[in-house]
Amino acid sequence: MPTPPQRVRVAVLQYMLHPIERWEQFARQTADQARAAAENGCRVLVFPEYFTLQLIALGDPSRPVADLLRGVAELTPRFVELMTDLATRHGLYIAAGSIPAVAPGDGGLFNDAHVFGPTGGHAVQGKLCLTRWEAEHWGMRPRQGLHVFEADFGRFAVAVCYDVEFPELMRAAARAGCELLLVPSFTNDRQGFYRVRYCAQARAVENTLYVAHACTMGAPPPVLAMAPNYGVASLLTPSDFPFARDGVLAEGEPGLEMMVCGDLDFEMLRDSRENGTVRPLRDSAAIDAAAQPRLITL
Repeated sequence: MPTPPQRVRVAVLQYMLHPIERWEQFARQTADQARAAAENGCRVLVFPEYFTLQLIALGDPSRPVADLLRGVAELTPRFVELMTDLATRHGLYIAAGSIPAVAPGDGGLFNDAHVFGPTGGHAVQGKLCLTRWEAEHWGMRPRQGLHVFEADFGRFAVAVCYDVEFPELMRAAARAGCELLLVPSFTNDRQGFYRVRYCAQARAVENTLYVAHACTMGAPPPVLAMAPNYGVASLLTPSDFPFARDGVLAEGEPGLEMMVCGDLDFEMLRDSRENGTVRPLRDSAAIDAAAQPRLITL
């Protein structure tokens, strides 16, 4: 059996939502990102949540938003075909942001993150907890079930935007062997972005793992009635001596469309889990019993 690579280069996108008129424009933009990641020696590429909403422009803007989202969902077979080809052609693991999905029967909507492997593997991580906007304005529903994916360098999980704000989910992934957390996000104000960013950084510290956070920028399609997106892509690390001083391996420049790349050292991560200044993942088992609060009247 070949030895797993100990260092893996990861690319996260700070992605501008450009207006498009044809599927071919979207496919070309996506292919350009995959080619650039491969040319920079990356093995993992992370697109942001809902970057596929550019495809709303291919539908009739007079239709209700839920119908426009269903129209994007109908393009999922083409989307999967495109991403499968890019992953296998360039030898990449691709977390392909997210795209709406339609529930069989009643036509309800989900928010699904598709994950692709370099040998043709494909799986889906649905968003587990929805924002109020998704639930109340778009009629989205949560999926069930957290997955951990096996790659040739180790295990990773995908937390779709708001999902990263729930530490119990990510602790479960870490206990299942996850060493890298991919966080595709879509945030239309600074407060929303920083909620996701700060929680992503906390998950890196709590679980001694790497976090790759991809973001959208620019104006979503006007029919969504949302403010322009704000985000700064980053690669985050635990906060201990072997890693970056501030726990940020690399991050983008605000307001610029760009790809943020960095090398993740998994041997160093595994050593830190066992021998670090603190070992929160290992020590968490010891405080599970203490996490049952007792009410004391003073």
